[in-house]
Parts: sequence; structure tokens; C-alpha cells
Amino acid sequence: MSGCAISGILNRKGHRFDGSDIIKSIALMHERSNGMGGGFAAYGIYPRHKDEYAFHMFYDDLEAKEDVEYFLNRHFSVSASEEIPTRKTKNITNAPIIWRYFVKPDIQKLRTSELNTDEYVVRCVMRINDEIQGAFVVSSGKNMGVFKGVGYPEDIGEFYRLDEYKAYLWTAHGRFPTNTPGWWGGAHPFTLLDWSIVHNGEISSYGANQRYIEMFGYKCTMMTDTEVITYLFDLLLRKHKLPLEIAVKALAAPLWDEIEKMDDKEQKLLKAVRLIYGNALLNGPFSIILGHKNGFLALNDRIKLRPLVVAEDQERIFVASEESAIREICPQPDTVWTPRGGEPVIALMEGGDEE
Repeated sequence: MSGCAISGILNRKGHRFDGSDIIKSIALMHERSNGMGGGFAAYGIYPRHKDEYAFHMFYDDLEAKEDVEYFLNRHFSVSASEEIPTRKTKNITNAPIIWRYFVKPDIQKLRTSELNTDEYVVRCVMRINDEIQGAFVVSSGKNMGVFKGVGYPEDIGEFYRLDEYKAYLWTAHGRFPTNTPGWWGGAHPFTLLDWSIVHNGEISSYGANQRYIEMFGYKCTMMTDTEVITYLFDLLLRKHKLPLEIAVKALAAPLWDEIEKMDDKEQKLLKAVRLIYGNALLNGPFSIILGHKNGFLALNDRIKLRPLVVAEDQERIFVASEESAIREICPQPDTVWTPRGGEPVIALMEGGDEE
């Protein structure tokens, strides 16, 4: 089975739809996970707060909540603070305190920091996750949110009442943890700002990737390789402003013997990328979906050790670990294909860009 399940649906026209289809898709791959983690990322769910950062939080106890709220009130203007609605679900137990806040950086603090707003938020997220015991930032983007926990994904979707949310992009994950514990914060997706990652596989280069990313101020505190993938994309796309297709070549670079067969211009580019970003290269079997405000990127490793299938109809583009998970919600897609190893599938909203 190759463990774990991933699925994603984008409406390219930006039409929002509820979470029923993504739950059906990921539920069909029930046997690929073991109940130790499930989760969803949803984009476009907070139109009334679209200009604010939506912080979804897990707390172990009220003391952690009080510490985070003290921090947020010192560094942000908080327009709303509320419990995330859930419903009682038989198979979901031992949930933490689950809360959300809609915030903007404090103008004076932002000016004093001499940072742009996104970098200011990133540094605050790192401080909360690293310094406040019992608190975890689940997601921190604008007009999006992540809903995850310990359980099968279909139960997590029921628990969070995802049938009541509408989004133009949904991604989902069913977890089968191997080297890391099954805990609420360790479920996928992993996020930073608007980036979200769902991941099937195992990154054998985790140590080198972690040391590299921490050179740029990121703090890896979640005990999982998926966290590192999220931060690498943030570094390459937001901070280094690489085009998405070049960032892919850094993370899933062609093999050297393949590069040698390319024309001189392409060889020069890819050799430079490999030399500069050698420690960002992801080794090991993986397939991932990177969600962002404009769409998604789907990618698997260079020799395709994890499955990935893509399909389209008139308005939507789908990606999943199995074709059956797509046909469950779109029985007759216009096209279906399996991308090659290391070949990115870039799905954008109409009028969207690749950043």
C-alpha cells in the first residue's frame, strides 16, 4: 500500500464547495492509514476575514492558552478569538483545546521590527512553537485553515464539521506514521503562512535538510520530516523568490546523468541549482501536495517510489494517491494521467500566478 493517503481538489474558477467531496475521496483510501492521524487544508473559508491572518491553535491546557493570548495581544491586533466548532464523534477522543484567532500585526511592533508582515508572522509562529510549552500553531495563513488530529481522516472531517465550510481548494491526508509518533500536532497538513503540505513517504535526508533550513532562522520542533518540506518551500518561494518550477528542481533535482544529456543552457541552470541548493534536495520516497492561495503543486520523488494520479474536468483538477479516490467524486473525468517521477503538476486558479 506504500502507507498514507493524500488527496486534493482545486476549482480553477475559484468557485467554493463544501468539504463533503474531499472527505469522500480520502475516506476511500481508508486502508492506507491506521487511525493515527488525519487532516485537511481549506482555502477560501474566511472571506469576511480575508485580510487577516487566521491562527488555528492547539493547547494542552488553559495555562498555555493564556500564555499565547498574552503574546498575541502584545504583537498583534486581535479582531476575534473563538473556539473552533466541533461535534461529538465516536472515534475522536483526547482532543486538545482547539481555538482560532483573526489577527493583524501590531503596527508599531511591525515598524520597529523592520520586517515585512509575512516575515513578522513567521517569526512569531516560530517563537510560539519553540518557546510556549503546550501550544502549537496549526495554521497561520490568510483566508485558509487546517483541521487535523488523531483519527481516520473521515472521522476528523466529521469532528470539525467540514461539511459546513466552503473552499475553492481542499487537500487531505490519511496518516500511517512510521518513524514519528501519532499525536494531534503531528498529523498533516503542516503549514506556514499560506503554504500547506500533505505528504506520503519518508525523507531520508531529513537531518541534512533540517540543519540547512535552521541556518535561515526556522525552528524544527514538530518531530517530522513534513515540517521541513514546508519550511523549504517557504524559503525558496517566499524568501528567495524562486519560480515554482525552479524550486521543484532544487527539491527533486534530476539525476546527474540526466542533466548531462540536456542542452548547455539547461545544464548550466540545473548544475547551479544543485550546487547552491544541494542541502535542500529531498532524498527518499515521497509524494506531496503543496497547497497555496493560488492553487497547488503535486510532486513525487525522482524515481517514483510513491503513487500519484491526476485528473481534470471542466472546472476542477484532482490529485490523489489512487485513481479510485478521484473517480469516487468524479466518475468520468475528462483526462486522467500519472506524472513521471520528479515531474511537477502545477494547478492554478484562472488568473493565478505561481507564487
